[in-house]
Amino acid sequence: MRTNTIIKGDCIEVMKKIPDNSVDVIFADPPYNMQLGSNLLRPDATHVDAVTDDWDKFDSFDTYDSFTLNWMKEAKRILKENGTIWIIGSYHNIYRVGYHLQNLKFWILNDIIWVKTNPMPNFRGTRFANAHETLLWCAKSEKAKYTFNYESMKAFNDDIQMRSDWLLPICNGPERLKNESGKKVHTTQKPECLLYRILLASTNQGDIVLDPFFGTGTTGAVAKKLGRKYIGIEKDETYIKYAKKRLACIKPEKEANIFDTIQPKKAEPKIPFGSLLEQGLLKPGQKIFDVKQKFTAIIRADGTIHSGKYHGSIHQVAAALQGVLSCNGWTFWHTMDKRKKNKKPVLISLDHYREQLKKNL
Repeated sequence: MRTNTIIKGDCIEVMKKIPDNSVDVIFADPPYNMQLGSNLLRPDATHVDAVTDDWDKFDSFDTYDSFTLNWMKEAKRILKENGTIWIIGSYHNIYRVGYHLQNLKFWILNDIIWVKTNPMPNFRGTRFANAHETLLWCAKSEKAKYTFNYESMKAFNDDIQMRSDWLLPICNGPERLKNESGKKVHTTQKPECLLYRILLASTNQGDIVLDPFFGTGTTGAVAKKLGRKYIGIEKDETYIKYAKKRLACIKPEKEANIFDTIQPKKAEPKIPFGSLLEQGLLKPGQKIFDVKQKFTAIIRADGTIHSGKYHGSIHQVAAALQGVLSCNGWTFWHTMDKRKKNKKPVLISLDHYREQLKKNL
C-alpha cells in the first residue's frame, strides 16, 4: 500500500480498495452538516465567510446518517486491531457520529473538547458564542491494545497529566491557506497544533495515518513533520492542488530519534526482602546500618529485622526508630563491606542487592 500520497476520489469508494487491518490511526474531519439556511451577516451588514460549501449540504438527517455509517464501516475494516480513530465535529453532527460509532462497536476512549482561544462570535446575539468543537477518540474494540503516549504527553504538558480540554487557536495567520484573490482556500482548515497533539499522543514513528477528508492537507503536513506516514483522500481538485504545494515545502528531519516517544516502564517484578536471604545475597544474623550508622539491626531468618525493642519488616523498624509514619527500608538500611583490607568499610544499600537480584530474574 502506497503511503505519503493523496488519492483523488470519493472517500467511501477509495477506502473500499484499501486492505483490511492496514492503517494505524484515522483522523476524520467529515462534513458537519451545519444546515445553514441563509447568508450570515455581521451587525454592520458585511458578509460572514461561513461554511456554505456544497460538500457540507445533505438533503436530510437520514441522508447524512447513511453517509456517516458507510464511511465509518470502511474505516473500521481498514483500521488495525489495535488502531484508533479520531473524529472531530460540532453540536450539529457529533451526537449522530457518536451514535454510529457505538453501534459499530468502536470503544470510546475520550471526548476531547477543543476550546478555541479565538472563536467566531455569535453575530445575531441569539445564542451563546460557539467556542468549542468535540473530538471523539476511539479504539477499534474494547480489548484493543491501543497506542497512548502518556509519558510523552505529560512531559509535553510541563510534567502535568494532560486533560481532555485543549485550549488551542483556530487556524489563522500565515498558516491559513489563501488563493490568488486572498480568500480562504478551505473554510474549515484545522490548525496544525491540533493535529500535532493528536498524532503525538496516539501514534509512533513510522505509523500510517489515514485522513479520508484530507482537504488542504493539515494531517499530512503534521504527519510528515513528525516522522509518520500519511494517506489522504480528497475529491476536490483545488484542495488537492494546495495540499500538494503545502506538503512539498516540508522537508522531513533526517534524525529519526527526534521522533521517539517516551516508552512506558515495564512492570518490574516485586522483590520481597526474604528473597535476598533465599538467594544467599544476605544471611540471617547479619547486621545492617543506616547511612550515618546511628541505628543497627539484625536480620532474622524469616525476613524480619530486630533492633532494640523493635521487630518487624525493614520498613516498619526503620520508621519506628526514627519516630516517623513510614520509611523506605530498601534505601534506609545498608550492609558493611569489610572485605578489602586497609581500606575504609563501604556501606551498600539493600536496594543495591535488590537490583542485583532483578537482573537475574
